[in-house]
Amino acid sequence: MEAVMSVDDSEQHTIRTGEQGTRVSGPRVLVAGASIAGPALAHWLRRRGAEVTVVERAPKLRPGGQAVDARGVAKEVIRRMGLDAAVRAACTDTAGAHTVDAEGKVLETFRADDDGGDGFIADIEILRGDLSQVLYDDTRDGVEYIFGDRIADLAQDADGVEVTFAGGARRRFDLVIGADGLHSELRAMVFGPHERFLRHLGHVLAFYSVPNEFGLDRWLLEYQDQESGRSALLRPIQDATRAMAMFYLPSADFDVDHRDVPAQKRLLRERMAGLDWLAPDILAHLDDTPDFYLDQVAQVVMDRWSSGRVGLLGDAAFSSSPMSGQGTGLALAGAYLLAGELAAAEWDPGTGFARYEARMRSFVEANQEIGRLNARSRDVPGPDAEPRPDFAGAWFTELVGRAINGIELPDYAGVPDSAAPSGPPITPSAKP
Repeated sequence: MEAVMSVDDSEQHTIRTGEQGTRVSGPRVLVAGASIAGPALAHWLRRRGAEVTVVERAPKLRPGGQAVDARGVAKEVIRRMGLDAAVRAACTDTAGAHTVDAEGKVLETFRADDDGGDGFIADIEILRGDLSQVLYDDTRDGVEYIFGDRIADLAQDADGVEVTFAGGARRRFDLVIGADGLHSELRAMVFGPHERFLRHLGHVLAFYSVPNEFGLDRWLLEYQDQESGRSALLRPIQDATRAMAMFYLPSADFDVDHRDVPAQKRLLRERMAGLDWLAPDILAHLDDTPDFYLDQVAQVVMDRWSSGRVGLLGDAAFSSSPMSGQGTGLALAGAYLLAGELAAAEWDPGTGFARYEARMRSFVEANQEIGRLNARSRDVPGPDAEPRPDFAGAWFTELVGRAINGIELPDYAGVPDSAAPSGPPITPSAKP
C-alpha cells in the first residue's frame, strides 16, 4: 500500500509500507533544515539504515548564496559520499584571489592550488545553493522532503518525539536533529533563547549576485579600506554573465531583524556610503538582485549539542562564522560523524550524541578560534582595539592544520552502510 507523506511546490513524494501498514525500515529521524548540513546528514542517516524526513521552512531550495569551501577532511567526506565528481562539476572554477587598492592595482595574490588546494581559495569552492542542490539531488529519491513548513512544537519522552508542524500535521519520530542554521528555531525551542548562544564578532556580512559588467574572469577581487574596516569583493561564479558581490563592515551595534530585507538594504547603503573602488557600481544593483543576504558575523557556542532525543548539527550547533572559511567543512564532517555514532550506538541517543560531541569538540574549537582571529584582523585600528594577530607564526600554521585535518573519520566497520536506502525507497510520483 502507499501513503502520501508530503507535497512540496514541485512534486509529490510517497513512502511504501508493508502489507499490514507496518514500518519496514530503521528509526524515524526528522531533520530541520535543507541547506547543507541537513541533506548531508540525510545522506548518511539513510545509508546507516534510518528513515529520514527533512523539513524546510522555505518553499524550495534557496539558490546562489555565499561561496563555500571544502578543505582537508571535508574533501574526504565528499569522496566517501560518492559525490566528488558532482561537487567539482558545480564548483565556481575560481583560479585565485587578488587584493587590490582603490584604483584596482593588485597588491597580493592567492592561488587555488596554494597549500595543496586547502589555502585561502580552496580548489573545491562552490556556491552554497549549488552544493545544496547537489546534496538534494543525491538524497531526494530516498528521503522525504517537506518544503514550506517547520516544526512548531515538540514534546519528547523516553521512546520518541511528538512533533507538531506549523502546517498542522502531527507525527512521531525517534530522533530530531536541528540543522536549521545560525538562527535555529529548534535550538531556541529546546535549548533556550538565541542570545544565550550567539557570539557576535563585531562585523556584518552581505552578499548578492550582480551582472558581470566588471570583466571578472576566474579571479576574486577584494578591496579593503583599512581606515574604516570595510571591504568589497567580487567573485566569479559558473554563470559568467553574473558575479557574486560581497561586503564586510564593522558593526558592534547590529540590531536589524535577520528576516527584514528592506531594513537590511537600508543599513548596507548607509554603512557602505563613500567606499571607493567599485563599491558604488555594486550597490547600484542592490534593488534588482534576486538573492540578497545580510547578517551579523557570529558564532554559536554551546556546552552541549543534544538534549534527550534532540540534537544539533552545523551552524545551529557550532557556527564558526564565515570568517573561518570552514562552516561547510564542519557541517560535512559533523554529518558523517553524527550518523555514524548514532548507528554504532544502535540508535541510542545518549550514547550516540555523546560520542559525536566528543569527536567534534576540538575540531570545532580550532575553527572557531580561526574565525575569531580573522574577525579581529578586520577590526578598525584604535587605541582600545586589540592588536591584530600575527599570522606568520608557527602557532597559526599548527592551528590551521587542526582546523582542516584535525579530526578522525572512523570507517565504522560493522555499521550498516548502503549507498541505497536500506528500506523500500521513497520515490517521486507524478502530480494527479
